Amino acid sequence: MEATTVQTLSPSQSERLWAAGAHAGALLAALATSWSAGIAGALAAFAVWMLVRDRSEFAATHAKEALNFNLSMLLYAIAAVAIGVVLVGATVLTLGLGLLVTAPAGLLLVLAYAAIAVTWLVCSLIAAFKAYDGQDYRYPLTLRLFG
Repeated sequence: MEATTVQTLSPSQSERLWAAGAHAGALLAALATSWSAGIAGALAAFAVWMLVRDRSEFAATHAKEALNFNLSMLLYAIAAVAIGVVLVGATVLTLGLGLLVTAPAGLLLVLAYAAIAVTWLVCSLIAAFKAYDGQDYRYPLTLRLFG
């Protein structure tokens, strides 16, 4: 009996650069426009996906992953801001008496917003390095909006 070996083709240098560029470009665009305008990160990833979707499955998969992650992080940040507005509103409507409840909740909200920013930064860097190494990467906490 002869053993058969399956050889998988690794992505080319160009494909790896496009894939890493999708993650790094999305991160840089999000940082350049501030986290609150993080839609720029999703647009950067979308632009890369549009450029490579027909040429490289590897790069297109990474670009879609970056797009989904940046949209997810943007939605989480919007939710945190909306909760913050509600907390401030509750404090104002109760003439400051609600501060006893909203102050601890506000502190937790600031910590959550910081966690979103750190997750965004760290996961984007890990994804860019994995893509450059020719490996697949799935972001945690990501809503799969584009399949």
